[in-house]
Amino acid sequence: MEHYTHGHHESVLRSHIWRTALNSAAYLLPQLRPGMSILDVGAGPGTITVDLAELVAPGRVVGVDASPEVVEQARAHAAERGVTNVEFVVADAYALPYADGEFDVVHAHQVLQHVARPVAALAEWRRVVGPDGLVAVRECDYAGVVLHPLTLGLESWERLYQRVHRSNGGEPDAGRRLKQWARAAGFTEVTSTASVWCFSDDGERTWWGGMWRDRVLASAFADDAIGKGFATRADLQAISTAWAHWAEDPNAWMVFPHGEILARG
Repeated sequence: MEHYTHGHHESVLRSHIWRTALNSAAYLLPQLRPGMSILDVGAGPGTITVDLAELVAPGRVVGVDASPEVVEQARAHAAERGVTNVEFVVADAYALPYADGEFDVVHAHQVLQHVARPVAALAEWRRVVGPDGLVAVRECDYAGVVLHPLTLGLESWERLYQRVHRSNGGEPDAGRRLKQWARAAGFTEVTSTASVWCFSDDGERTWWGGMWRDRVLASAFADDAIGKGFATRADLQAISTAWAHWAEDPNAWMVFPHGEILARG
């Protein structure tokens, strides 16, 4: 059974609202033109979606997400930014309420890692762009994360994250599988690239490490880890402390790799 590993705790949304088209969809931006229509699947709080809407205005942009509460946040964000060529809708990524070929582009960021049937999802996204459209997807790859210094607490986090994520039906190392999945979904032209997030300076470490310090104790990840018997509260507290120490270490450094695809045909 699919289950979103992170949930929508404030510590999770803290990460989501940081994302922009520039820091999370740079590989797609050269493909965009004013007037294009875009469907953003798994839009979350809408920060990337609204950026895309500004770039293709007056083109139509639709953001869909499975969470009604998050969709409301995205609508509020669009209103605050004054962007009017975007709308947000609750929808199922496997069964989109749109016609064949209705959009020029489908975009998804950090979505396929959380679904049990990524090839089926890609096939549905392929349907709504039609033979001339573009599907753009970016996914992280947790096994490729580089952490320094890699303390025992952070090693525990790496192992626990893989276990919790997979127990929810997802694939935490989705980035390396995107090209394979796209070909299996029927795409005939797949361009595969990679990019990273790097957290190093004081502000970046404080933000990222502080987010995980809180997330391992308070988010849906914590509930699953304890509820499924993978960790105790004491285990999670030790991991949280490790993240706090990492955030405070001026020598600390982290790279978070992502796979990317531009798929057509």
